[in-house]
Amino acid sequence: MKQLADAAPDNLALAIATILLTVLALSLGDAVIKLISADFVLWQIFVLRSAIAMPILATVIKAGTRAAALRPRHLGWTALRSLMLTFMWVAYYAALPHLALSVAAAAYYTLPLFIALFAALFIGDKVGLTGWIAVLFGFVGVLLILRPETEAFNAYALLPLASAALYALAMILTRTKCKEESPLVLSFGLNVSFVSVGLAATGLLALTGPVHDGSSSLAFLSGPWTPMGAGEWAAMGLLAGLTIVGSVGAAIAYQAGPPAVVANYDFAYVAFAATWGFVFFGEVPDAVTLAGMAAIVAAGLIALRR
Repeated sequence: MKQLADAAPDNLALAIATILLTVLALSLGDAVIKLISADFVLWQIFVLRSAIAMPILATVIKAGTRAAALRPRHLGWTALRSLMLTFMWVAYYAALPHLALSVAAAAYYTLPLFIALFAALFIGDKVGLTGWIAVLFGFVGVLLILRPETEAFNAYALLPLASAALYALAMILTRTKCKEESPLVLSFGLNVSFVSVGLAATGLLALTGPVHDGSSSLAFLSGPWTPMGAGEWAAMGLLAGLTIVGSVGAAIAYQAGPPAVVANYDFAYVAFAATWGFVFFGEVPDAVTLAGMAAIVAAGLIALRR
């Protein structure tokens, strides 16, 4: 990964504006997922949402003059990126029925720390003393949110941490190995991955049978598909549109600007998620959780501004 593609110069204004729009769309989509998680199985959302998004993306790609092919230039790297992002969302969505949206978002936004560390490992960036101070701040923030030695500990809060690591790796790939790819093609590839994983999981459940333990959270991962009415299709259409904005926007932002700089503005997701959590679910984090969120944000800012 040490060789960066240099087909196009950086455009920080485009990267920043795009990542802000991206996290607005993604945070709203995640709030909708949490809202409907009791009624749908995750794999049904993956398949139907992408089944709506893919024809739209294919039409736009074919209508363009610069990127008329659906096949990416670097199929292997694009496929790996898509799978990383797919399982990133699997881990994050699996946590949502168990966590407040703001808490999940705060745990997930340890990702700038992962980006800083992975950039050092794969691109040759140096962490340095300031970087390790940021890691310490982030670790303290995670401990404040998770509280692993108290009754408030929720092991599902570890899933957003895994999501953050996968997202960071995927964005390093976007910057290094997929910089020459069309953002629309990257989005199309991601949706192909969603459909493939969703159908594979559905087929596996058809063979083994759904798992029931009386909890809606387990049904979200292993329950049967929900019959679709007008309201359900409207929800899928909304999620498809938000997914297109989010997946195309993330590709554009991390292609147009350095990952460490873009991730600085990626933090807006935390504020958007807290807002949707209050609006849709009446969630108000307690003082300790707020302190942990503040520590993680501070850690990210230190890591990215060093």
